[in-house]
Amino acid sequence: MSLNFAWIALIVAGIFEVVWAYFLKQSHGFTKVFPVVLFIITLAISMILLAYAVKQIPISIAYPIWVGIGAVGSVIIGVLFFGESLNLISVLFLALLISGIVGLKFFS
Repeated sequence: MSLNFAWIALIVAGIFEVVWAYFLKQSHGFTKVFPVVLFIITLAISMILLAYAVKQIPISIAYPIWVGIGAVGSVIIGVLFFGESLNLISVLFLALLISGIVGLKFFS
């Protein structure tokens, strides 16, 4: 496996983390079957890709990046699909999180 493919797998795993978080919200506490099934499938894909990525990328780098992608993506999903709002301070800290993710990638 190439290191570049490991990074691609990690990024896609982070995207699937956002997707499973969306379906977790849509499941309404695991009371709606279809979103629960999609939650489980996307969670499994995310975990498999993360496991694949950490074969090449140190866990101390891969896991925070995976979590960061999920966190930032979940905020975006919350704003776009669930009507959640962000204030200026939240945007500032979100930007800090993004800069941390980028910094981990480029300085690892």
